[in-house]
Amino acid sequence: MGSKGRPYRTIPFAGFEILVGKGDVQNDRLTFEVAAPDDVWLHAAGAPGSHVVVRNPDGLAAMPDAVIQRAAGLAAWYSKAGRRGKTEVHVCRAADVSKPPHFPPGKVLLRRWWGLKVYPLDPSGELADDERKRSARE
Repeated sequence: MGSKGRPYRTIPFAGFEILVGKGDVQNDRLTFEVAAPDDVWLHAAGAPGSHVVVRNPDGLAAMPDAVIQRAAGLAAWYSKAGRRGKTEVHVCRAADVSKPPHFPPGKVLLRRWWGLKVYPLDPSGELADDERKRSARE
């Protein structure tokens, strides 16, 4: 994955790079120093966890659904909410993420966003064990 020494993990998927923050300070660096304005930013709603960025070097108006779903699954996996069932994940352009001066590391505000509910996916693309069993029953 080639992420040693960086503030994020890199997970390639369908020709896109998905970057996953490694901690609060690293999340800030990923969001505000690494991400470009047109990159897609994701985070599990209402729970501490990694900021996730999907690189958008071609400035696509919309990312493929499969890429957003994969990145959202990773945001759920790398959060405190993950692995407990479907998790709501907020999605927006990186340009819509801001940080007021008094906010602690990792905490941000979103100007515009949308949400989707996903099952957590580990970096190999597998559902968490509980979710694999639940999906098999559905």
